[in-house]
Amino acid sequence: MIAELSTHPEMQPVHEALALGLARVRQRFDAQLVSADQPINELTEHVGRYRGKMLRPVLTLVCGLAAKVSAGGKVTAAELDGMWNQDHIIAAAVCEMVHMATLVHDDILDEADVRRGVRTINALKGNEAAVMLGDYLIAHAYDLANASARPTVSRVVSQAAVAVCAGELMQLSQRGNIGLTEAEYFRIVGGKTGALIAAACKLGAMASDAAEPVVDAMAKYGDLLGTAFQIQDDILDLTGDEGTVGKSVRKDVEKGKMTLPLIHVLRESGDDGQVARVLKRAATREWNHEDDSALGAALREHGSIEYAKQTAAGLVDRAKKGLDAVALSPVKQLMMVMADAVIDRTF
Repeated sequence: MIAELSTHPEMQPVHEALALGLARVRQRFDAQLVSADQPINELTEHVGRYRGKMLRPVLTLVCGLAAKVSAGGKVTAAELDGMWNQDHIIAAAVCEMVHMATLVHDDILDEADVRRGVRTINALKGNEAAVMLGDYLIAHAYDLANASARPTVSRVVSQAAVAVCAGELMQLSQRGNIGLTEAEYFRIVGGKTGALIAAACKLGAMASDAAEPVVDAMAKYGDLLGTAFQIQDDILDLTGDEGTVGKSVRKDVEKGKMTLPLIHVLRESGDDGQVARVLKRAATREWNHEDDSALGAALREHGSIEYAKQTAAGLVDRAKKGLDAVALSPVKQLMMVMADAVIDRTF
């Protein structure tokens, strides 16, 4: 997520500070999960390979800095690193731990075999072990949250976790419903993806004792970014390949999930045409190569992938404009670059 930022000289100190901060987050994350039982350690070490962009911890740390750095002037990496306290590190690790738990559980729901280029827990050890490991991660996340001096960490994360679970339950209840509306789609993804990213941003600002308008601005930034992130995920599921994306693809259609490109192509093509028939067959597991080709052709014909991209870009623009409450600095510039990176990514 932050590797490409080294090409921006003014952001180099922020980049270096984040590398230091993330190392502390990983250390706290790993230490929390150490068990006296080796089989459990093997599972948690395997989950550690799921780490990719570490978007949520990065956002917690960046929002913490943005709430502290004054406008103008130069700040060194050491000075930036000194702005984080234990509450920043704990909040970042907790958000990542809850996120990891949702990935483990998502792989069960999607019957996925690959995550971040490695075998999923359910593929290696079965659904029972995967369910319990996800629960284990969540339990440890709340135990770690209680190590913070701020009770707000547990409260904010628990509220986000409720929203994530509600979003997933809503999505499950709507599987196979090709009549899902855009409004319903956004309500689902706002919970399952936006809520935890918003919480990560909010907690970063709160750990810096930011004023309420700044905290609210950070939370909104995270919510919009999270929704845009999910739209891009939905696009990659339809257009990407497993080697590049790093996880199983084409799972949304196979599971009867109506994502934004699918909602758009169905609306544009008519609910009694070939696309509707293809999506109905997919929802009943009657999916074949011809269906895949027909859907791909329809998505291109009606510009549905481009529509989803433009929608995500609009959310990112709103997220960036909402940062007016934050002082202009290299940290704020970084937040702008990160917002764009959410929809430019290919994995």
